[in-house]
Amino acid sequence: MTSEDAAVLDDPVGESLRGHHSALARRRGRTATYVPEVATFSAVSPTADSADWADLARLLGRGEFADMFSCPATPPPDWEPVFVLEGRQMIWPGDRPVQGRAAPDTGVVELGAADVPEMLDLVARTRPGPFWPRTHELGTYLGIRDNGRLVAMAGERLRPPGWTEISAVGTAPEARGRGHAVRLVSALVTRILSRDERPFLHVAETNTAAIALYERLGFESRKCVTFRGFRTP
Repeated sequence: MTSEDAAVLDDPVGESLRGHHSALARRRGRTATYVPEVATFSAVSPTADSADWADLARLLGRGEFADMFSCPATPPPDWEPVFVLEGRQMIWPGDRPVQGRAAPDTGVVELGAADVPEMLDLVARTRPGPFWPRTHELGTYLGIRDNGRLVAMAGERLRPPGWTEISAVGTAPEARGRGHAVRLVSALVTRILSRDERPFLHVAETNTAAIALYERLGFESRKCVTFRGFRTP
């Protein structure tokens, strides 16, 4: 893997909105965001000027939430800060195959529109990150059921060229310790690699258990990132 291959990961939201997710994008000038109920992520150039921020504010509307993800650009002072979260970006190096003790994907099922109510309920209980009624349209989402009830899930989110982000990894409290996260992440890694793409993900710096799990599976840290959200004036 070269630095050029991974350069698109410095702007994963913008690269996704310009490419694989263009059909799910809203645009104004040089700014872009996802359509409602898919995601709240927005993108501006790292060198955005006042006109760009004004375009994004008009695109979103007054008093709306702008999740700038890992974008380093700073909005004008009248944009109200909502949150700041330190995290890291992790990648699957080169074309490394799934190895180690990764469990087979037996019992893993694909999730779709009919499963959204259960997916939203699981997200509310596990809090793996933002997930909305149409987030599943970003890519493939997989789940594990126990007696018919959804107890674990994970899926594909951002899609910069050559890469697919694994996200929404969550297991219900009563089903933890059974290797569900390993099975789901491994199944997604296998699918992504089969498309000649590379997996990557983001994780909060404080989530040391998740970081250790991803490292055991084969992911490596690429860089530290700061996630930020704002409210438009």
